[in-house]
Amino acid sequence: MTHPLMALTADLIDYPSESFNEAGLAHWLHGELSGIPGLEVIRIGDNVVARTNLGRKYRVALGGHLDTVPANDNATARFEGKELLYGLGASDMKGGLAVMIELARTITEPAVDVTYVFYAREEVALEHNGLRELFAEIPEYLEADVAILGEPTGAVVEAGCQGTMRAVVTLMGQRAHTARPWMGRNAIHRLGGLLEALSAYEHREPVIDGCTYREAMQAVFVDGGVAGNVVPDKAAVTINHRFAPDRSSEEAEAHMRSVIEPFMEDGDTFEIVDLSPAAKPDLRHPLMASLTGRNNLIVRAKLGWTDVAFFSEKGIPAVNFGPGEATLAHTKNENIEASKLISTYAALEDLLTVGV
Repeated sequence: MTHPLMALTADLIDYPSESFNEAGLAHWLHGELSGIPGLEVIRIGDNVVARTNLGRKYRVALGGHLDTVPANDNATARFEGKELLYGLGASDMKGGLAVMIELARTITEPAVDVTYVFYAREEVALEHNGLRELFAEIPEYLEADVAILGEPTGAVVEAGCQGTMRAVVTLMGQRAHTARPWMGRNAIHRLGGLLEALSAYEHREPVIDGCTYREAMQAVFVDGGVAGNVVPDKAAVTINHRFAPDRSSEEAEAHMRSVIEPFMEDGDTFEIVDLSPAAKPDLRHPLMASLTGRNNLIVRAKLGWTDVAFFSEKGIPAVNFGPGEATLAHTKNENIEASKLISTYAALEDLLTVGV
């Protein structure tokens, strides 16, 4: 017999919810949660928030995004035996949503107050993120002592997250005919030294609250050229810097500039075009200690950026903890294991029913 969590995940996979098309799933979810006694349910756009109001000492926020990336011949659920389920969003993160929904259905008298946050448009540009929309419109509904997001972590706790910034560096040159290149200056050639420096970049691995982060700085786009017989007078490189949470955004930018500016001259430009701050791995709260300690959960650093940063900015300790595998997210063969669904559910059930 298929485990109920697997069956629910399969149903969610079969409910299409590509980014900007989450309305149908949000409508179903609003109706489902509204039928559970003791839950206050509110819908803002394609975001749904449900919470208990029992006057408990602590409140836990459980969050997950409704959207998926576009399908890649994997739009519908497919079982491989009883232990493996394939399909779009299985790992990222309809398995996590299934855990949250089942907790809401079954734990109607939790030891802590619970806020379930289901939000839209996580897989697209940050400006469209539904969690940002909720923080702007109903911030009081997202207040909590700790937050746990069901991002795919393989049923281990990934604490905090690294920050990410992108900068466009433009180096200038002088146009000339390629038959007489000495009369100009090749801006693309000027990129060579900078690209070599990025290739040789020595990353840091700071340890914060026992979690080891690994920074990175990578060229991700290069743009330049005028014509096949013209020495280019402008070339640009987009650089992505992933920085650990012991650095503020300002400190990370200063570090990035220290790597790049030795290759810049008057007339060249450096422009930050995207920035998401890091979140520290705050595991000191009693609820976090209970989650990890009573369930013997592995704790490690989150090397990517996730929405825990939104909660961290508000002073709410947040971690990533979900049943999916991050390495499978967005792949054609995205899948989820029954054992990871069950163990994630069990740990969160323990937290909600026992508390600290």
